[in-house]
Amino acid sequence: MSIVVTGAAGFIGSHVCQRLLDRGDEVVGVDNMNAYYDPALKVARLARLSGRTGFSFHELDVAEPGVLAAVLGKRPVRKIVHLAAQAGVRYSLENPRAYIHANIAGHLEILELCRAAPDIEHLVYASSSSVYGGNTKVPFSEGDRVDDPVSIYAATKKADELMSSTYSHLFGLPQTGLRFFTVYGPWGRPDMASWIFTEAMLAGTPIRVFNHGEMWRDFTYVDDIVDGVVAVLDKPPIGGHALYNIGNSQPVHLGRFIDTLESLLGVKAIRHNEPMQAGEVEKTYADTSALERDFGFKPKVPIEEGLRNFVDWYRQEWRPEGKR
Repeated sequence: MSIVVTGAAGFIGSHVCQRLLDRGDEVVGVDNMNAYYDPALKVARLARLSGRTGFSFHELDVAEPGVLAAVLGKRPVRKIVHLAAQAGVRYSLENPRAYIHANIAGHLEILELCRAAPDIEHLVYASSSSVYGGNTKVPFSEGDRVDDPVSIYAATKKADELMSSTYSHLFGLPQTGLRFFTVYGPWGRPDMASWIFTEAMLAGTPIRVFNHGEMWRDFTYVDDIVDGVVAVLDKPPIGGHALYNIGNSQPVHLGRFIDTLESLLGVKAIRHNEPMQAGEVEKTYADTSALERDFGFKPKVPIEEGLRNFVDWYRQEWRPEGKR
């Protein structure tokens, strides 16, 4: 029996595939390899997976009706980790249609696939801390109201949660949605703060510091995220549909984040202070007590260690001696 991972060439997806293969699972990875950022990065992530025992890959768009089901054919699938999505809060202001297609139509197709395959034991899917919108109560708890999104991206993720809840109610499909909080680490995305700041600082160009630096993010290292994803995958919810925050529960001030990068890189950042950007929020902070209670989830990697790992990867593997 296989585990399907959508978004397998993505940041989190490629790490999840690695972990599942490490423990002996058979993994079917799918990804549309779009050009939201340099596809060479996705190709490089896949290169680490290709050739590994138990791994197969299909380039396809899960939002296209029936495409994934046709590829799988009669192959037995017992679990799905659905991470394929159009990422990025800021880009959703520029191209909202991409988010409706990938995040809503794509999620619907995964639900329909599961509906037609009763042998599937569990669907774990990616939601986001963005669903909390402009919530000023911290830490963010799963019981908080999330009906006031401040970006198109957040609205699509909230829509995914609603669709999953409905499908679980109507068709008994076991599902768990995970609200990710600012994931970072090696093999991350070029639109993330760690990458943007590192690239600019090494090049001696200014970095844009929004809200004049008065921002906090619950930065969560990718290995901690994968620990949580895999633990949840192995334990379908008894009640049909569950939602959990998955974060570090230790918000980091943006100034501290930049200071840490300065120390690791050995260069000073040229900070260009700007107002808050549309669609962004001042603070994210995850209450992960439910995930700890049900799965023993406890993040292990502090921001200093996680950023050191990212910087080492960036310098030694991704851009050694200024290459790429």
